[in-house]
Order: sequence, then C-alpha cells, then structure tokens
Amino acid sequence: MPTTTQLLAPAVSPEEEDLEQSLRPRRLGEFVGQQRIKEQLAISLDATKARDEALDHVLLVGPPGLGKTSLAYIVREELGVGIRCIAGPALERKGDMAAILTGLERHDVLFVDEIHRLNRAIEEILYPALEDFRLDIVVGQGAAARTLTLELPPFTLIGATTRTGLLTTPLRDRFGMTFRLDYYEPQELGKIVRRSARILDVEIAEDAADEIARRSRGTPRIANRILKRVRDVAQVKHDGVITPDVASEALQLLEVDGHGLERMDRDLLGAILRKFGGGPVGLSTLAVALGEEPDTIEDVYEPYLLQLGFIQRTPRGRVITELGREQFGAASEDTKLF
Repeated sequence: MPTTTQLLAPAVSPEEEDLEQSLRPRRLGEFVGQQRIKEQLAISLDATKARDEALDHVLLVGPPGLGKTSLAYIVREELGVGIRCIAGPALERKGDMAAILTGLERHDVLFVDEIHRLNRAIEEILYPALEDFRLDIVVGQGAAARTLTLELPPFTLIGATTRTGLLTTPLRDRFGMTFRLDYYEPQELGKIVRRSARILDVEIAEDAADEIARRSRGTPRIANRILKRVRDVAQVKHDGVITPDVASEALQLLEVDGHGLERMDRDLLGAILRKFGGGPVGLSTLAVALGEEPDTIEDVYEPYLLQLGFIQRTPRGRVITELGREQFGAASEDTKLF
C-alpha cells in the first residue's frame, strides 16, 4: 500500500501524470464545485471571446489538489488557444523566461505553478511583459549596455500559488483576477469520485463513493488517489466492485480515519501534545521532531488541521486546541481509528 506522503503529495508523480490528466475536467461545465469562481470566470471568458482579446492575467490561490491546474487547462480549452506549463522553481535564468515568452502565440496561456518561488530577476522580466506585452533585453555591460525591446503577442499568465504572502506586491498587482479556491464539500467530492469511477471503468456503490468523499480532506486530488487505491483492493481481494465494505477495508489499510486524517496528521498532533505539552512549538522544531520539511508541514498538512480546528498558529508557534486534544485522545484510545 502507498504511504501517507504519497496520498498527500502536493505534486503529481510522473507515472501518474497521464492518469491524472484523463480525470481532469475539460470544460468549465464539467468542473465540480467552486461555484463562485466558475460564474466569474465564465463571464470573463465570454467577454474575452466576444472582444477577441487575451484574457486578463489570473492568479489562483489555494492548497494543493483543489483544481488550479485543471482551471488553467479549462481556460485554454474554452478559448481554443495553446498553453505552456512551467514550474516557478525550474526557471533559473533570464534567458529561460525570455525564450518561453517569445515562443508564445497570440492569446496563448502561460501557466506558472508555484509562482511565489520565481527568481526575483526573472520576475522583473515579467513586469513589462504582463503590462505592455513587451520584452526588454539588456545587451552589453557598463557604459556600453543598451536595451532592446521585443514586442510580444497578447497572452494570459495564469499563476498558481499556495502562499500569496510570498508574492511580491508588484507581481501580485499585475493580475487582473485573483481567485481563492476553497476546500470541497463531501457532496461535491462524491460527484467527482463517481465521475472518476466512470472514467476508470470501475463499478462503485453510492455509499462507497460517499465514504471515500467524506475522508478525502475536501480535496479532489486526494479523492482520486484514494479511489485508485480502493480500486486496487477491489480488484485484488474482491470481484472488482467497490462496495461500502470494500471501501472501508481499503481505507483502513491506508490508515485514513473518519476525519480524513492520516498517519502524519496524527503524528503531528501527537508531537505537539506529547513532546511539547500541547504547544506552543515553532515550525522548525516541529519539522525536526517529525523528520519532515517545514514547507511540507505548512502547505500540505496544516491547512486541513487548521480548517478542522485541531491546531492554531500563534506568534509563539503551533498550539493544539481542545478539539484537537479530544480527537487525538479518541484516536489513541480507539486502536482501529475507524
């Protein structure tokens, strides 16, 4: 069985990329949830197509797995244009960004994941490109230096970030639209699980789909990953049909409890409570105690625990709440966790 970190991994592994792509919605009407964002985006897309213009630059904010990449591909599909996808940390030189910008066609979409991790020098190249669709290139050095200006075709930058606070103000201000994606309701995730099951050609009972949805941390990517693991159990140990009993058996093997908490979540709560007396404890200290990266704790595990009200962030560090104490105490007493 996969480990907890595989289920909660913020990025898609290369071997799963093709399968993930097949499960992505292609059109705005197929996208489940985020109703407010869909309504605003639909109006902007219709107006943009009517005026034959490039869509305003879009910033998508939210925890991993909520559909930021899917929305970027949907915008491309709705506009009938090309798309270029890059990761912010992968851009190390100004020439890399210049080559990407000059390779764009009219009205294309440039999708930058983890845009908050862009190199500052590369970010400065983007300012005139986003505002005036031009690229300024400095040739030479010192007194002999001169600036060449290249005109760029109108394009749309879609940036995705889990941490808006790390974006510089000049870059953030150049986005015409900013959308914050929220966690999904169980009913919405149930629809996603059933749709994915049809695509995967897996027979699933209504109650089983609802149970998977309930334990998916409000995140479509996790719901799809759990569905694939439950499918494996149904195929190997049963007749291939996902029933409520099969789903419960697989979820127990995956160590996913009724709240959607996994082993690392319980280890995090236990560390704060037992090793640090309930807190406060600093993020770096907590990361060392858990053997995990601080960014992973902050971006992947903490948001859901904060949403559930199990922990709090304070100026002095992380603190477990009374609700978190009750949950961890119940989990400790009930060895089955389910």
